[in-house]
Amino acid sequence: MTIATRAPAAFRRFHRLRRTPALRSLVREARLDPAAWVLPVFVDARLAEPTPIASLPGHSRWPVSRVVELAERAAAARIGGLLLFGLPDEKDDGGAAADPLGPVPSALRAIRRAVPGIALIADVCLCEYTTHGHCGVLSRDGGIDNDATLPLLCAAATSYAEAGADLVAPSDMMDGRVGAIRAALDVAGHTETAILSYAAKFASAFYGPFREAADCAPQFGDRTAYQMDPPNAREALAEIATDLAEGADMIMVKPAGPYLDVIAAARARLDVPVAAYQVSGEYAALHAAAERGWIDLERAAVESLVGITRAGADVICTYFALEAAAWLGR
Repeated sequence: MTIATRAPAAFRRFHRLRRTPALRSLVREARLDPAAWVLPVFVDARLAEPTPIASLPGHSRWPVSRVVELAERAAAARIGGLLLFGLPDEKDDGGAAADPLGPVPSALRAIRRAVPGIALIADVCLCEYTTHGHCGVLSRDGGIDNDATLPLLCAAATSYAEAGADLVAPSDMMDGRVGAIRAALDVAGHTETAILSYAAKFASAFYGPFREAADCAPQFGDRTAYQMDPPNAREALAEIATDLAEGADMIMVKPAGPYLDVIAAARARLDVPVAAYQVSGEYAALHAAAERGWIDLERAAVESLVGITRAGADVICTYFALEAAAWLGR
């Protein structure tokens, strides 16, 4: 007696395209490219030599006289751009940010002459320049005077554009600053200077190492009254839409890792470049875990960059830029 048998149900063999490194590379969906990365750079007017930043392993504050060396390294690694932050000789109420002889304009001019092919982005904020460490002008009640801050941001953005910035990147989170900066740039004849807005910048616990690096920790209170509340994704999209309506050419989500959903939502809705900032605390946490032997730094860092790319970021600002470019180049 013959017993009929049924062929096993067909199933998809996903393993076929994972079998070798060549096959995995061939069908890879999210691809990392150093040309889409931006390296943060700290320029310190008080220094004569690069000074390591303890909480950001591998990074230093750079004097204007030496910052071209870092720019040349970045260009050789095919990194797409630099994001410049400045530490002035002396802090004041915020006006020092616009000094044409300050650290950022001076660095922009030097890098533009020596490394003309790299994109230069100047962060626009007052926190590094104010005695109190907040991102805007103080009001009489001790809060932040949003509208009084706008002219200082405009002056700084114009100064950076005149010094050669391709993009100015307001990170202060004052309402209306994108429109004010766009108008100021246009009046000054810098119609081609683009604006990369930190449109969705959250009041995050991951900024600690940056505040050491930029010497900009608030001397009182915190920034929760003007940076975004972490639970609010819909509000983030509203902030992004507002900045685009005011004239932003690109938008930024910051931090990247904890806000991949916001990156993905922005990418799904927008036809402009979406940037993400993998911030200092994300970088430092991976380094700290690797130093203790808990993770493989290279694998974890690359995986984090893949995740940000997969979420939809076209541009990633990351402290891993030089390291990761070297890893990918092997």
